[in-house]
Formats: sequence, structure tokens, C-alpha cells
Amino acid sequence: MKPPILEMRNITKEFPGVKALNNVSFQVAEGEIHCLVGENGAGKSTLMKVLSGVYPYGEYSGEIYLNGQLQKFSGIRDSDRAGIAIIYQELALVPELTVYENIFLGNEIRKGIMVDWNETIKRASEVLKKVGLDVNPAAKIKELGVGKQQLVEIAKALSRDVRLLILDEPTSALNEDDSRNLLNLLRGLKKQGVTCILISHKLKEVIEIADTVTVLRDGKTICTLSAETDEISEFVLIKHMVGREIDNIYPPRSTKPSDEILLEVKDWSAYDPRLGRYVLKNVSFYVRKGEIVGFAGLMGSGRTELAKSLFGNPDGYHITGEITFKGERRRYTHPQSAIRSGMAYVTEDRKGNGLILIQDVKQNITLANLRKIAKRGVVNANAEIKVANEYKSSLNIKTPTVEQKVGNLSGGNQQKVSVAKWLFVKPDILILDEPTRGIDVGAKFEIYTIMTRLVQQGMSIIMISSELPEVLGMSDRVYILSAGRLTGELPIEEATQEKIMHLATN
Repeated sequence: MKPPILEMRNITKEFPGVKALNNVSFQVAEGEIHCLVGENGAGKSTLMKVLSGVYPYGEYSGEIYLNGQLQKFSGIRDSDRAGIAIIYQELALVPELTVYENIFLGNEIRKGIMVDWNETIKRASEVLKKVGLDVNPAAKIKELGVGKQQLVEIAKALSRDVRLLILDEPTSALNEDDSRNLLNLLRGLKKQGVTCILISHKLKEVIEIADTVTVLRDGKTICTLSAETDEISEFVLIKHMVGREIDNIYPPRSTKPSDEILLEVKDWSAYDPRLGRYVLKNVSFYVRKGEIVGFAGLMGSGRTELAKSLFGNPDGYHITGEITFKGERRRYTHPQSAIRSGMAYVTEDRKGNGLILIQDVKQNITLANLRKIAKRGVVNANAEIKVANEYKSSLNIKTPTVEQKVGNLSGGNQQKVSVAKWLFVKPDILILDEPTRGIDVGAKFEIYTIMTRLVQQGMSIIMISSELPEVLGMSDRVYILSAGRLTGELPIEEATQEKIMHLATN
């Protein structure tokens, strides 16, 4: 057995009202790919923030050893010097800067007191070659897709002679091809002697790539499994993660959609004046009462643009086409008018557009429907707390109190707050854009159960998802978009991943 490059012993980290890590021990062998899994709120990201110095020595109890040496990191620079690099789910790149500027940002190559730009570009090209990214180093980050930006982040880490690379949900925003390329890159880095810690909710990826898997639950180490000696399957991992068996993650439905058409969209086109092109062209579809309609497609296919253009058009597209909602012709010029008519939209970007992170849970949940709990312009504080606690319970939001700031919650619990916010509006149709992105399997099951309950009560749901198993597991029908056009419609009985991908690439 290879010697450990990293040992974390009896790590405990507390926040006000909650113990995020409780006596966690974690060991990583040199040159392996070690996956860290667990439900949202299990403590995975907190443990890595302790390791990387985000939470410095003195703010936690326990010990960290790197190559047998006790470490007392006072900040990120200390862990960086020790050869540890962490890449978060939200990429830390500057869109307006070039690729080479981002790679060496904070670690500039100097010639005297001046930055040596020629050497910077040369070394950037070398490290880009290492990660298999064929782009012009002088290209701006904003010109690259998410998958390529992820590779730039890894190139940035490798430029600093990293020995331990931590990736927090690196494939959550990637399509299947980019995800596979990233996993192949990790295999290549392993051959070069780089040790990787991978945090992921995508259990199929974990099973495919992990040498070792450690499971956390409720801030505690549950088990560590070796691919050589132990069974590592979805069933086993789920059981350890949630503390119970989940046989079928997609709940059965006892009702069928009505024949009544709730929403009909005809010849819907959207021109983006900033891009100077159409992002949607002649899209027509319908949604029945009590139906889940899935929208699939690759990144850039127009799925999110469709949702936002229907929901009051906040991005200012030039729109043509017709909406008929609940039997009436509609045209929403602002999200508020869409909300009042019975439409709600859960954004894919919960941190940027879905939530106010500096406000607490109760304020976020009631934000879209304050009239319900206000009288003469004054919010009833007791009613607000009551509503928030009801959703905290029904959606199993893990927070010590509804007065906890949303920014202090894990990603999955933030997503539940975002869903709760729109459920409080009591919509007739709910648009869910990537509803389970960055959410663990247990929380996914809870979201799916909520969706099932809502449609059984007569609500209709439009679900946009990049995860094809999710689309197939939850939808009654599936529409496929490609380059802003509708390329197909499949009843769920006929839909397969192969058929969807074929239509998505047309």
C-alpha cells in the first residue's frame, strides 16, 4: 500500500448552532484518486476548506499532516505553498482577462519588477498542453465554454507545481463529453504523480474513476472503501450516504396528466440584441395539467433562454410568438406579471439570481410572495417564521433555524430554499431549471418526491435538465432543443438516451 500523502485526524469544526465536522479522520494515499461523497451538509466542502486554509489553524480542532509533517495553515497561501490546490464548483476566473493572465494571476512571472509576459505566454501554452486544451492563450475567459474554463482552472493549479489537487463538483455544470474529458484528464494527472481528491454527487463517475471512496454523513466519517478490496456500487454508496436504502430514486406516480392543456406556446422566437442573433427560433410546445415535461439539449441549445423568455423576459430579448396560459392569450413584459398569473421559475444559478445570500432563510422563502404575509405594507414576522418553518420541514432544509443566513447553508440546502421560495407563490406551472444541480442523491430523491406530489395535486412542471437519467426518470414527455430550435418530441415510453442525444446534436 502506498504511503499517505495526507492525513487529517479528528477534525472538528463548528459554526453558530451547528457542528459541521465532528471528529472526522481522512487519509489519502499518494498518487491515487480519492473520492469524497455524502449528502449536502455532510461536511465535504467544509473539510476541504479546513485542508486548504480557508478555515485557518485555530478555527478548528484536530491535526493535518502532509507527507508526515504537521501543518498549521493560516490561510490559502500557506496551503498553496505546500502544493495543495482546490478548484471550487463556482470557478474563480476573471472573465475579462486572458487565459494566460488567469493562469498566473497572483503568481506572476517577473523579470525584475516587471511581469515577463513572453515567458508567461510560453509557460501558459505548456501547461495548457498538459491539460489537453487547444485554445489561444490570449483568448479571454468569457469567450470559452464552461468545460474549457474548468480546464483553465486545472492548468492554473498545475502551473504552481501542485501535488494534491482538490476538485469540488467539477462536472456539475459540464455536459457528458466535457465530463468524460475531465475524468480522462484526472487519469492522466494520476500517471504524472498528482494526487486528486474529487468531491462529486455523480455516483456513476465516482464508481468509474475512484481508487478509494470516503463517505461522510452529518459531519462524521462513515466509511472508507477501496476499489481493490471492497464493493463500490451506487446501492452501497447511497446506503452509507443517507443511512437507509433507496431502491428507486424516481418515485412512482399514482396519477396521470389531465387532457386539459394548461400552457401552449406557438412559433416562439427570441432575438438577443447583445449577441446579434436568434437564441430561439419558431419553438412550439404544450404542457398539460398535472404533467412533467422535460426539456433536454446540450449547453447553448436554448433551454434556459426559453424559460426566461417565457417568464417575463428579464434579459430583454426581442420576442415574437404566442403564449396561451389557462385558456387566455398572454404576453409577459416583466417576471412580476408572470408570477401573478400563476407561473414560477427556479433558476439554474441559485447563488447569482435565485437567492439573496446575505439574508436569512425565512426572508428568502417569502421574498416572491410578501403580499401573502403583509398587511398595509408591513410584513407579519410571526407569519413569516411560520411559513418558513413549514417549508423547512416539508423540504427537509438542514439549518438550525430559519433565521440562519442562506449563504451559510450547503449548496443543496440553498437549492431547497430556492424551490421553497417559488412553492410559496402557489403557481399553476413551475419551471425548474437544473433543479438538482449540485445536489446529493438523498436530496434529489426528496426533490423528486416533492415534484411528484405537486403534479398529483394538479400542478404542471417544466423541467430543464442536463442529466438524461433524470429527464427519463421524471418526465411524461420530452422536448429536445438544438441551437435554439425544437428538434423533437418524445413520449416517455419511446424516449432513450440515444434518441435524445441524436436529436440534441441535429
